[in-house]
Amino acid sequence: MKVILQQDVKGTGKKGEVKEVSEGYARNFLIPRKLAIPATDGNMNTLKEQKRLEEKRKEAELKEAQELGQRIDSLTVKLSTKTGQGGRVFGSITSKQISQALKQQHQLQIDKKKILLDEPIRALGVTKVPVKLHPKVSATLSVQVVEE
Repeated sequence: MKVILQQDVKGTGKKGEVKEVSEGYARNFLIPRKLAIPATDGNMNTLKEQKRLEEKRKEAELKEAQELGQRIDSLTVKLSTKTGQGGRVFGSITSKQISQALKQQHQLQIDKKKILLDEPIRALGVTKVPVKLHPKVSATLSVQVVEE
């Protein structure tokens, strides 16, 4: 019996796949638990429409991320911190501080987890920080650390 999976089913397949399963498995397990629906013509058309809408949403998301990436490439975030002798920074600048500064200075809400900082910034000057906005889109943000 052919079924369309509504959720990921361990050992059977992922959501949205059309699978051939035994009739008893489908009638007694998958369908009553709403894990799958029979693969009728109407259900297949619905699946195609859902996939088309999902693809359209993903394209819009990618385009939005690319536009945001271009905007971020041209931005500089200015952070001030306390320093000691010779320009040594007390403490460090973290991705959380960069995210907060982006929100305050440029009204951009970027999650701190998307700011790929290998280690916190501990020096004055301009540092280029990569930002991963989408699996296919990365941008580079300039972070300027100045003396308070």
